Amino acid sequence: MKSILTFIIAFLAAFLSLPLLRGLAVRFNILDFPGKRKIHKVATPLLGGAALYIGLIAGLFFNTPNIFLFFPVILGATLIFILGITNDIIELSARLRFLWQFLIALIVVYMGVHVDFIPKCHLKNILEALITAVWFVGITNAYNYLDGLDGLAAGSAAINLFCFSAILYITGQYPLGLLAISLIASCIAFLPYNFQKRKMFLGEAGSTFLGFILAGIGLVGDWAGDDIVKLSIPIVVLGVPIFDMVFTTIMRIREGKVRNLIEWLQYGGKDHFHHYLVDLGLKPVGSVLFIYCITLSLGISAIVISNGAAMEGFLGIVQASIILGMIGILIVVGKKHRNG
Repeated sequence: MKSILTFIIAFLAAFLSLPLLRGLAVRFNILDFPGKRKIHKVATPLLGGAALYIGLIAGLFFNTPNIFLFFPVILGATLIFILGITNDIIELSARLRFLWQFLIALIVVYMGVHVDFIPKCHLKNILEALITAVWFVGITNAYNYLDGLDGLAAGSAAINLFCFSAILYITGQYPLGLLAISLIASCIAFLPYNFQKRKMFLGEAGSTFLGFILAGIGLVGDWAGDDIVKLSIPIVVLGVPIFDMVFTTIMRIREGKVRNLIEWLQYGGKDHFHHYLVDLGLKPVGSVLFIYCITLSLGISAIVISNGAAMEGFLGIVQASIILGMIGILIVVGKKHRNG
């Protein structure tokens, strides 16, 4: 009953706030304007991400103890949300955004959220802090890059969160499960506004907020006693955004589009996983549904291996890598055939 009530409250809070947020975005010119590197043709209101934040906080407001259980992650996500809103309004440089994201990740690490699998040594704390910060910043930006087609980021996040919450409820981690449910409800509430004619976008505030929360859930969830399984579950569940970031980076380096980290941060183009699917002939909605299916299939694999041992966890990562690798090869071959 608490889960149902949390879902309803979060859904209503997000859904009812969207018309107001859309009006504010139009009034104060917080819009995403068309460009050669973008698919949409008309200026579109941002601030959809604010509805996700409102829904999450509303859902957790009636479960106040849960806010304090995961306060570092919620605080970090709030700071990321504020950074994203600022960028949506005044457009910060890529370098500045990256530096702030890394600093926010280190704040969360300092508050006690970090990986814990490196054997004891003099550099253990430093290495774990760096790995955790890279995880947070990587997934945060991976979700920002995934937000390139209507419904893709919010829908994929809802599937990711559903898979996480299934494991959390199976293992009795109800407080973290309620956090996931609050955000699922917020994403579902937003989707109609992302698909309709008078649409809204998440904006960087929404996409980076989703990425940071998902990265945090992946870290604080007690997925298994075995370290390999514990590591494999978040990687498999979030396999699509991780694949998109890795695949896009490899292709950009291979084609000479970027030569260093700063160029990579500043580069923007229609060369992500979903863009390639559209270029190969799928309609945008078809590309989104295709990625939904891949995301769900990986999530089901993660649920299956959650009760397994180290070998099952390792094989889960191998299976996900094979599936996504084959998709990457087909995209490259298809692109060559289409251009040739």
